[in-house]
Amino acid sequence: MRILHTSDWHLGKYLENYSRLDEQEKFIDDLVGIVNEKEVDLIIIAGDIYDNSNPPARAEKLFYDALKRLSRGGERIVLVIAGNHDSPERLIAANSLATEQGIILLGKPNSTVETGIVGKHKVINSCEGCLELEIKGEKIVIITLPYPSEQRLNEVLGDMLDENEMQKSYSNKVGEIFENLSKYFRDDTINIAVSHIFVAGGDTSDSERPIQLGGGLTVDIDKLPFKAQYVALGHLHKPQKVKSEKIKAHYSGSPIQYSRSEIGYSKCVYIIDVKPKQEPNIEEVYLKNYKPIEVWKVNGIEEAIKKCEENKDREVWAYLEIVTDKVISKSEIREIKKIKPDILSIIPIIKDKVEAIEEFENYSERDIVELFTEFYIREKNVEPSEDLIKLFTRIIYEEGDEDETYSS
Repeated sequence: MRILHTSDWHLGKYLENYSRLDEQEKFIDDLVGIVNEKEVDLIIIAGDIYDNSNPPARAEKLFYDALKRLSRGGERIVLVIAGNHDSPERLIAANSLATEQGIILLGKPNSTVETGIVGKHKVINSCEGCLELEIKGEKIVIITLPYPSEQRLNEVLGDMLDENEMQKSYSNKVGEIFENLSKYFRDDTINIAVSHIFVAGGDTSDSERPIQLGGGLTVDIDKLPFKAQYVALGHLHKPQKVKSEKIKAHYSGSPIQYSRSEIGYSKCVYIIDVKPKQEPNIEEVYLKNYKPIEVWKVNGIEEAIKKCEENKDREVWAYLEIVTDKVISKSEIREIKKIKPDILSIIPIIKDKVEAIEEFENYSERDIVELFTEFYIREKNVEPSEDLIKLFTRIIYEEGDEDETYSS
C-alpha cells in the first residue's frame, strides 16, 4: 500500500496581516498532482487543517475542494484528524456526505467510524480510536488520536481509570491510549498510527501555537505506539523524524513557510510504501516554495528603495531591516510600500544612536498625541503609522473627555 502523509495546512492563515490563501491554493494543486503521479492509495492529513476554529469561507471551500479532488470520487481514501487549531465539531460536519467520497473525518480521540462501504473501499472493523480498512485487497489497521487536550483525554480514559490513575501525567495517559489501541495490530495487516501531539525533543518554529504549556502536554518518546510500522504526526512545522531508532515516526511539517524561523529548511510530504510485517520505505517529496519569506538588510533609505526596485516583480515576502541614523518618515515608508507591497515590516536598526531627551517646562501644555509621536520616533526611529496614532487616540480618550488636560 502506498500512503501519503501531510499535515498542518493552516488554511486561512495570515502572515503580518497578509493572507496566505493564494499560496495554499497552489499547494493543493501540486498535492493533487503528486497524489496522481505517485498513484497513492491512502492520504493521511494529521491535523491543523485550518488556522483557527472559525475559518473564513474561502478556506473551507478550499478544504472541501481539496478533499474531493484527492479522493477522486472514492477511488482513494482520505483520512483527516483534528489538530489543536481545529474545531472537532466543525471538521466532522460533512461526515455523512464525505463517506460516500472515501473521506473519513475524525474530530476527537474517541471517534468511531461506521463499518461498511467508504468510497470504493470498505471499513471492515471499527472501535473508539481504531479502524480497519480494506483497500484494493490489502488490509490496514489505523489507530487514531486527534489532538488530545487534557479534557478529551479524561473523557476517553474516564471509564477505564480510577481516581488515583486519573492523576497520571499527560504523557502517561497518551501512552495508555496508544498501548490499548495497539492490541488491534495484527501480523496480516499494515499497522499505522496517526496523531496530533507534541513529542519530546521535536524541533519547533515560531508559527506553531504551543500545546505543551511548559512541558505539561509533552508526550515522551517511549509512550508512542512502537508496534506501528509508521506513525504519522502533526503539529510541528519542520519536517522531521522523531529522535528514536526504534520507531518510524515522522512530522510531515507545514506545506509552506509560516514564519521567518522557517526560512532555513525545505517543506515536503512523505510517501510511505508498506506491506504487512515489513519495514516501510519512506520517501520525501519536496514542495515548491511559492512565495518565500526573506530578510533584507540594507544601509539607508536609498539602498532600501534600490532593493525593492530590484525585487518588485519577484513573488516574495520580505522583512526589511534598514541601518539608519535618522528617522524613517511616513512618506519614505509609503514610497517603499508602493514599490514592493509585500514588505511585511520595516525595521530600523539605529546606527550610533544617541538618546536626546528634550526638556519641556510644562508637559501638561503639550498635546498627548504629539508627545506620543515624539516618544515613538525617539524609541523606534520611525514615524508611527496613521492607524497606530488612531488606535492610541481611541484608547486614550475612550473613557474620558477629549478636552481633558493630561499631565505627564
